[in-house]
Amino acid sequence: MIARACLIGMLGALAVPAVAQQFPTKPIRLIVGFVPGGGTDLASRYVAGALSELWGTTVLVDNRAGAGGNVATELTARAAPDGYTVMLCTIAHAITPARVKLPFDSVRDFSFISMVGSMPNLLMAHPAQPFKNVGDIVTYAKTNPGKLSFGTSGVGASPHLSMELFKTMAGINLVHVPYKGAAPALADVMGGQIPLSIGNLPGGPLAAVKSGRLRGVGVTTAKRSSRAPGLPTFAEGGVPGYDVAGWYGICGPAGLPKAVLAKFNEGLVKVLGSADMQQKLGDQGIDIASSSPEQFLTYVKIEMVKWAKVVKDAGLVGE
Repeated sequence: MIARACLIGMLGALAVPAVAQQFPTKPIRLIVGFVPGGGTDLASRYVAGALSELWGTTVLVDNRAGAGGNVATELTARAAPDGYTVMLCTIAHAITPARVKLPFDSVRDFSFISMVGSMPNLLMAHPAQPFKNVGDIVTYAKTNPGKLSFGTSGVGASPHLSMELFKTMAGINLVHVPYKGAAPALADVMGGQIPLSIGNLPGGPLAAVKSGRLRGVGVTTAKRSSRAPGLPTFAEGGVPGYDVAGWYGICGPAGLPKAVLAKFNEGLVKVLGSADMQQKLGDQGIDIASSSPEQFLTYVKIEMVKWAKVVKDAGLVGE
């Protein structure tokens, strides 16, 4: 009996590498927690298309919007850990646990396969406003506390928390105007209903600034964006040490076999390193940054600590 049990165990151990070597043998579902048409959705479709071509199988994008991305996140956490259900993780994965109680653990219940890339948020002003850079806003806000407002895609999202961190580091008071999405916030600042708005650089904000309908005041990353090198950073505007980047990555449920995790990571790193992908994602304002699973997990943990403090300082816990 003991010999038979040992044999079964050995066969089971050999089966995992064999399965991983064949992976994938059927379509893969890439869950996206936001509606079709946005920057997140577009990036996921580029990645899905490249992986489909590399592996000779279909990688299907499955949009499951709702609850700030938590519908998609919970679906992924509950999926079978076989590599055939993954999701496009975003910075919300690191922010949301500090704000609300979730039915899953944002670290323990996931496998972190690879980073995809990062992008700055862009602070914009209506052209009629006098603000040319972040320094102008700081100066105005210090002499007129609570009289300057900014619009965002909603409470607790990356653009909103970018400004909460800015307010704390600059020692100023600005009024937040939350919208039900990035598009209406952008529309109102272009229409002059609000003086400032902040959103992810890819898509509408960058296009609005390039067309002259809005003035780019500053990008939130430590370095200027290669997509908009003429726009200064917040640090250049007088807030030293300020650095906020939105990011995308590919996550799966916890417990992915090590060999499957390694093969998925290898595929992602390969497609993200192609000139075609560099061009496609770069045109969207996304700086590609693939990683090992270990590097991605470490980064997420650091981000969770960072945003937990911002959420607490802004009084957003439980909102």
